[in-house]
Amino acid sequence: MRAICVDDEELVLSLTVSLCEELPEISDVRGFQSVQEVLFYLEANEVDLVLLDIDMPEMNGIALAMKIKQMQPDAAIIFLTGYAQYAVDAFALHASGYLLKPVNRERLATEVAYAFARQKEKKRVHVEARTFGEFDLFVDGKPVMFTRAKAKELLAYLIDRQGASVSRKQVFAVLWEDLVYDRSRQKYLDVIIRSLRETLAEYQVEDLVQLEKGMLRICPEKLECDAYRFFQGDVEAINAYRGEYMSAYPWASMSEAYLDHAKGIY
Repeated sequence: MRAICVDDEELVLSLTVSLCEELPEISDVRGFQSVQEVLFYLEANEVDLVLLDIDMPEMNGIALAMKIKQMQPDAAIIFLTGYAQYAVDAFALHASGYLLKPVNRERLATEVAYAFARQKEKKRVHVEARTFGEFDLFVDGKPVMFTRAKAKELLAYLIDRQGASVSRKQVFAVLWEDLVYDRSRQKYLDVIIRSLRETLAEYQVEDLVQLEKGMLRICPEKLECDAYRFFQGDVEAINAYRGEYMSAYPWASMSEAYLDHAKGIY
């Protein structure tokens, strides 16, 4: 696991890096005192773990963590700080851990081991749908490229339905709400469905969508989805939700409102 440590205090940074070098899960660790150096490094290098001070002069560690998550969403973050009052904000950012200074080797080892286990679990995911913010589908960590935007939107809608079957007519009414479902548009919808199935077949996940007797459905058991984990009460998924759900699609606003209510966003 590749790690970086960020702290404006040189002695604390040196100690943290030394402790990380002793941990078997960490294969490479680098230390940074400057926020700008961190951001520059992350533009060209992927990391698995960030050990991050909160009280820094250039930028608050919470704000830096937000930037890091935008650049590398899968990076685990462990906050190291002398101030317990930051804990709520830290965990709201989907932090993997929160340790008070001075850093204790045993506590650090426990938090790193947990983050490492979570990273391994994520890497085992074959198909992943990300619905918070923009919608995207990943197979073995790589984004699926759709030849037609409407085919991608169709898949998003099926995922939103969480395994419930929908007819072609229902799909058309959602994806083209202002148009009449006449014969020519039935044929066009068939083109979109075929395009979706061809794309999934290209990535060898064609069994993700079922088509039987004119009814379409997603197979929720065949993918990981942040929204599904949210509804199951997964704390990390709940913390990861920021008030945006499949934001490119107007029809997703109803589910977004439900997520907002569930998390208490008004």
